[in-house]
Amino acid sequence: MAETLDELTYDYEDEGVLVRKQIDKAVLTKGSWATVMFLFQELDRAKGKFRPPKMAIVRFKKSKGSYRKQSSFNISNEKQARQIVEVFEQWYPKITEITSELGSDDGSGGGDDDPGSDE
Repeated sequence: MAETLDELTYDYEDEGVLVRKQIDKAVLTKGSWATVMFLFQELDRAKGKFRPPKMAIVRFKKSKGSYRKQSSFNISNEKQARQIVEVFEQWYPKITEITSELGSDDGSGGGDDDPGSDE
C-alpha cells in the first residue's frame, strides 16, 4: 500500500503480467480523502497489445498510514469525457448563482478536501 500520494499507481499485474499500465496521474485533492485521476491502458490478452487509453477518477482514504482505494469511476471514451465536461459547464453557472444567493462567494461548492494535510 502507498503511504504518500506520489507512491500511488494504477499499474496492475496479474500472474506477473502487466495488464493495466498507468500513463499519467493528476492529484485533484489531497488529505485523508484524496481524489486522483489516472490515464491508463488495459492489455488485450488475446492480441497481446494494449487497448486505447482510458481515464479513471479514484477516491482513496488514508487509514493507518496507507492510502486504500474506496471507489472509482472509469471514463471509457472521448464522447463520455466530453459529455461530463458539458454537464460541468452547464452546472457551474447554476452553482455560482446558488452560492451567491446563500451569501458565500468563495466558489468552493462545499468540497471535501482536507486542507490540514498535504498527503
